[in-house]
Order: sequence, then structure tokens, then C-alpha cells
Amino acid sequence: MKSLRFWIAVLLLAGTALLLHLRADTDRNPPSLPLSQLPAVLDGWTGADQQIDRETRDVLGDGDFLSRTYTDGAGAPPINLFIGYFPTQRTGQTIHSPKHCLPGAGWVFESSATVDLADAGGKSHRVGEYIIANGASKLFVIYWYQAHGRSIASEYMAKIYMAVDAIRLNRTDGALIRVITPIAPGEDVNASRKRAEAFTQRLAPLLPQFIPE
Repeated sequence: MKSLRFWIAVLLLAGTALLLHLRADTDRNPPSLPLSQLPAVLDGWTGADQQIDRETRDVLGDGDFLSRTYTDGAGAPPINLFIGYFPTQRTGQTIHSPKHCLPGAGWVFESSATVDLADAGGKSHRVGEYIIANGASKLFVIYWYQAHGRSIASEYMAKIYMAVDAIRLNRTDGALIRVITPIAPGEDVNASRKRAEAFTQRLAPLLPQFIPE
């Protein structure tokens, strides 16, 4: 099944590349704010930007990126937010899935689920939730792809929508949003899930300013 999905994705990307070659060579993206203007204070959490090293930027490619760690000042485990917005994916550059990056850094997936998470404004978002481990360290992860008003948990569906919107809207822009919080020693997993979900629910309504719909 995994091999089948892989070849479907390969064929889809090849077809998309051909279609994009036949169409205009630039995307028609609505204006948006840079990610650096995302509020540094969010529902009692205060963020500090983390520098993204040159090697990582070279892997990510061209885009607007934000890596920020939020703390609540009360001793709760921190929350790390990463957002990568890609104005175009026409050059063959595509959004990297955390499923591929994290194992390469020594992390293994202990559990995974796809859930519908309602944000503070009542809008539903389809997101992936994961528990990953590296030795004794464990993290709770929420991530999703966002493009043109959609929240998508599956990288394969994200590619399908990108191909459709390239034809329909002449747009291939999209973003990856990742929220990570440590599962502290002795902490119940539900507590870390609740912390990550509550943060995500406050964050999501702000994103259309930075990731154009």
C-alpha cells in the first residue's frame, strides 16, 4: 500500500509539473503579511524566535519561515511553533513532510492519528497528531498543510489539491504548520495533547493573514 501511494504521488507530481509548464510561470498570490509579524504573545504564551541555520534553509528552499518557542511563565513545558510558507511550488520544490524529516533526526513515531480540531472561531481543521520518541524524550506533535483556506493532514491530499488549484486558480502556494510540546517525565499524554491543542486553537484563526486564502 505504501508503495502504491508513493507511485501515485510520483505520477501526480509529474503530471503537475507538465501542467505548470504549459501554464503561466508565476503564481497569482494575494498579498499577505510576513510570518515575522505573527503575534509574539498568544493567549498568555510569550514567544522567542529561534534562528534557522543555513543548512536547514538550504534544505527548505525558497519561502518564508518562522521558528518560535513559546513559554507561559508558569513552568509549563514550552511549545515550539514552526511555519513554512512557500509562495510557489512550480520549480519542483515541495513542502517537506515531518514524517520524513523527524526520523532522520533520530525520532521514531510511537502513535499517529488524524483529527478534526475546531479553532477559537469555530472553524474545523483537519490535522495530524503524533507522539514521537528519541530515547527517553517524547514529544506531542500537531501538524497540517494549509493552502487556500484548507487545512489538510495528508501530504498526498495536499499534493492533489495543489495540482487542482494550479489549474483552477493558477496558484501553488502552501504552508506547513507544526506545533510541538514535550511530554514531561511523568506527565499524562492527555495533558500535553490538551496544551498543544489549546495553543493551536488560538493560533489557527490568525494564519490567513500570513497564509493567503
